[in-house]
Amino acid sequence: MNRELIAVIDQIGREKGIDKARVLGAVEAALQTAAKKRFGQGENIQVQVDPKTGEISVVSLKTIVDTVTNPKAELSLQEARRVDSEAEVGDEIGTVIEMDELGRIAAQAAKQVICQKVREAEWEAVQREYSTRQGDLINGIILGQERRNYLVDLGKTEAVLPVQEQIPRESYRRGDRIKALLLEVRRTPKDVQVILSRTHPQFVSKLFELEVPEVTEKIIEIKGIVREPGDRTKIAVSSRDKAVDPVGACVGIKGSRVQAVVRELRGEKIDIIAWTSDPRVFIAEALNPASIEKVGVDDEKKSALVVVADSQLSLAIGKNGQNVRLAAKLTGWKIDIISATEYEKEKAERDKEIKAALAEETEAQREEDAAKAQRQAAAALEASGGAAGEGAA
Repeated sequence: MNRELIAVIDQIGREKGIDKARVLGAVEAALQTAAKKRFGQGENIQVQVDPKTGEISVVSLKTIVDTVTNPKAELSLQEARRVDSEAEVGDEIGTVIEMDELGRIAAQAAKQVICQKVREAEWEAVQREYSTRQGDLINGIILGQERRNYLVDLGKTEAVLPVQEQIPRESYRRGDRIKALLLEVRRTPKDVQVILSRTHPQFVSKLFELEVPEVTEKIIEIKGIVREPGDRTKIAVSSRDKAVDPVGACVGIKGSRVQAVVRELRGEKIDIIAWTSDPRVFIAEALNPASIEKVGVDDEKKSALVVVADSQLSLAIGKNGQNVRLAAKLTGWKIDIISATEYEKEKAERDKEIKAALAEETEAQREEDAAKAQRQAAAALEASGGAAGEGAA
């Protein structure tokens, strides 16, 4: 039985990745709890399990005193010397408890405590291992679906791909292999939950790291990434090496690299944009695939007015405003788009208003000049009349 216990502990350690000493400690704590339940909580009971043989020793310890006031924790010197002739007051003396005395109920309690301790140790092992991998890509196998959430086998534990972290319109069957971002390791009173995501922008970033060596080697930096899962992603990249084209490197020969990412995302469109510190150029690039004619910016309000050809207007805005919405998120600028025709019309109206304002200003100036001339003439006339009167006198 004892060797079987050690074999079980070794197996738990291997399968669950739990330290053997931790499991032994759980067993000792469980047996101690069972013994106290059988003989009373006041008993000072110590349990030890030999890690090699599995031999279990259960000892009830009592302190030697002159006068016993707590029989469960104390023993008189006279009784102690019957066991050990050299016993002295203040020493502790132990009495071996046979395992059979624990009883069936105590053994069941021990089993429950062992299971709980092993579960807790397993949760800590899972939390310790997977917490360090948050933000990394992880591979798993679909086990099934529960309340629209997929359960994923990661090998040492199970993970959850919640419905809100699933790409719209994609589905899996039991046994399908899946790649996802390890989003979070969440500790609850009942267990440890490993949460996966396929909708997070970082998932796309990690896929590019996987497919593009220059990204992994930090030659190309991903400056920003925005996404509407299942539809479109925009990613801004820059190169630390002038000899390396960041967009070309991410696209790959004949689009091989970006297509690998697109396949993993089930056909999601990806716009790869060259990042630049010039907001006009960056905004124009962010509105890809539309062609841009003019970009005007207001630095204080951080807003931009973009002019596109009439034929490019719907492409620049995108379905339900998706393209301009993603471009605004990527650049951090408020973007308004108008067609070239509308821009020319507004420009003509502004020019007309300016001309009218100038004409009004010119007329007002003319009237003011005429009035001023009249006042000067009147003043001159008055002055000449006064001079004539003085001459007559």
